[in-house]
Amino acid sequence: MTDTGYQVDGGVGGDFLDDYDESTSIDDGTLPIERYLDRELSWLRFNQRVLELAEDAAVPLLERANFLAIFASNLDEFFMVRVAGLKRRIVTGLAVPTNTGRAPADVLADINALALELQLRHAAAFHDLVKPALDDAEIHIESWADLSESDRTRVDEIFTQQIFPVLMPLAVDPAHPFPYISGLSLNLSIRVRNPKTQKVEFARLKVPQMLSRFVQLPDDGSGRLRFLTLEDLISNHLDQLFPGMQILEHHEFRVTRNEDVEIEEDETENLIQALERELLRRRFGPPIRLEITDDMDALTLELLVRELGITEQEVYRLPAPLDLGGLFEIGKLDRPHLKYPKHVPVTPVQLQPAEPNSSPDVFAAISRGDILVHHPYESFATSVQAFLEQAARDPNVLAIKQTLYRTSGDSPIIEALIDAAEAGKAVLALVEIKARFDEQNNIEWARKLEKAGVHVVYGLVGLKTHCKLALVVRQESDGTLAHYAHIGTGNYNPKTSRIYEDLGLFTSDDQVGKDLTRLFNELSGYAIEKKFKRMLVAPRYLRRGLLKLIRTETENARAGRPAGIRIKINSLVDEAIIDALYRASQAGVPVDIAVRGVCALVPGMDGLSETIRVRSVLGRYLEHSRIFAFHNDGDPQVFIGSADMMHRNLDRRIEALIRLTDAAHLAQIDELFDTTMSESTASWHLQPSGDWLRVHQDEKGEPLADLQNVVMSSIASRRRGGAARA
Repeated sequence: MTDTGYQVDGGVGGDFLDDYDESTSIDDGTLPIERYLDRELSWLRFNQRVLELAEDAAVPLLERANFLAIFASNLDEFFMVRVAGLKRRIVTGLAVPTNTGRAPADVLADINALALELQLRHAAAFHDLVKPALDDAEIHIESWADLSESDRTRVDEIFTQQIFPVLMPLAVDPAHPFPYISGLSLNLSIRVRNPKTQKVEFARLKVPQMLSRFVQLPDDGSGRLRFLTLEDLISNHLDQLFPGMQILEHHEFRVTRNEDVEIEEDETENLIQALERELLRRRFGPPIRLEITDDMDALTLELLVRELGITEQEVYRLPAPLDLGGLFEIGKLDRPHLKYPKHVPVTPVQLQPAEPNSSPDVFAAISRGDILVHHPYESFATSVQAFLEQAARDPNVLAIKQTLYRTSGDSPIIEALIDAAEAGKAVLALVEIKARFDEQNNIEWARKLEKAGVHVVYGLVGLKTHCKLALVVRQESDGTLAHYAHIGTGNYNPKTSRIYEDLGLFTSDDQVGKDLTRLFNELSGYAIEKKFKRMLVAPRYLRRGLLKLIRTETENARAGRPAGIRIKINSLVDEAIIDALYRASQAGVPVDIAVRGVCALVPGMDGLSETIRVRSVLGRYLEHSRIFAFHNDGDPQVFIGSADMMHRNLDRRIEALIRLTDAAHLAQIDELFDTTMSESTASWHLQPSGDWLRVHQDEKGEPLADLQNVVMSSIASRRRGGAARA
């Protein structure tokens, strides 16, 4: 898990990296055949929006460097999962038509063409926009040719003392077969000539990943920060690695491999052991992309293509340096004036202590009424973390039950669960060890929890547990048992809570407590799922519940009653949900959709989706909350929770949405949608063509309002007593 703010749940990309499925649409002939946007190209357009932030001179400079790195990291993951899966299905003959009905091979060709176009644009953004701006800000990324003789002397010392001992050149000859090239590693291809025999040899040198990608140069007295890429430094010291040989050519290259994990779940097999075997295999997935510098000679390229078993279509010629994900290091430089203004999360009004020096009582606050928290504007530490830490030390708490999809190293959430177990409380942790790219991390946490006496379970065979739930059972002073619950849209991860925009509801509603008790019993035992009163739970009830709510709006509109649908999600792909929204639009229902990433729905089509607007907001925080709001003839039905509208979320995951009932919370959600969809708020507008139009300036060229700044200001200005529930 990186700290970029755009990585999936494991990273930006990961929120959108669904598996391949048959369509969920039921075509009755009443809707146009060509009514979906291609999901793969839609994902690439999402990453294009990230790139546009890097290109924007109005964005703080080091944030632009970060967005360049995010683009690169997102694209890596897209290739490792989506492109790899598509290619695998083509090769095995299992490729079904894509969501638009096109042949997978045709889609793959389009992906490669658009991905190359965007990577070239990405490289140009670095060389022509961000790098010159860094120079102006006295942050110089130098090349070897820029260095003076005194600089080179000092860099020679750095190489000799800190880098040379780590390098491992590998020859390729009859005695040394072509080496394994690990995925996402940066490498140098080197051709050398033996001056005695005139024989030309090939060698590969891996650029060490444990060293800083940008080597800081010694101060030259100018006060400037100066850096040299590690590969540039190494390339200019190859004579020390191949003494006596003539260096003929050297070029950078990088391989992306299929690193998705496919695990055949068997009820008779230990899931952790099976997963650990697959994690070992991941390292050796087949290559799916070869990035090379645009000056690579034909002989070297021919060798790489042959040895890696890759096609010409999968070769990407790019300007050096490759792997601009390394720019995360530049983005971390201590230059506050080149970053977004610092924002300190506030403690939610209801969770602030009664007296300035007193300790807050989270349970007492929740018992007074539901509390809706909005991260990162409101503090995760003083809300969710405080809730679990108080539960761990409260002698009246009898049991804690929690789902963990992704968490962080040294997590206070994990420590609270361990403290509770060691204090003798019954603690259940459902750890989803199949969370993509976090598998090994979650296995380690699961074992640590087990050693502390926590009851650890791994969910249900064939389903991932993606819901964000915590339930505390507490004995009150009158001897009754009370349920205190938290249901969220984001992971229990203190690190990502600072950069992911998410919502969470605290409630002591007895009905919610009963719903969650039944749900946890099903996840840990053999209970048969029943209907829930205030929740929609996948895979059994969420799809049908949402479709019913959409149909109700459709019927109300046809009957002349007020109607409206507002949805905020990360991804909208599921065909059955999209078709239901189309039919609602045909009935005249206004439909507003805020989607961060992939959207397969086509808005604004005559006779199909004229009343549908789709917006996308990207910025300093990753928009991650999921909200589903239905007018319901004046009795609003508003849900928040963990599910996006993708096949996996609706059919192959345990997901949970909770209904909001507090009038102040409903007003807060309305305000959020009003601001998001406003013409005076900066956003991208999805066009019927599938292109996204960035609208961030008014007619006079003045910047439009930034959604995240507006929300930040609104929440920060709340005062005790006069504030809406947060």
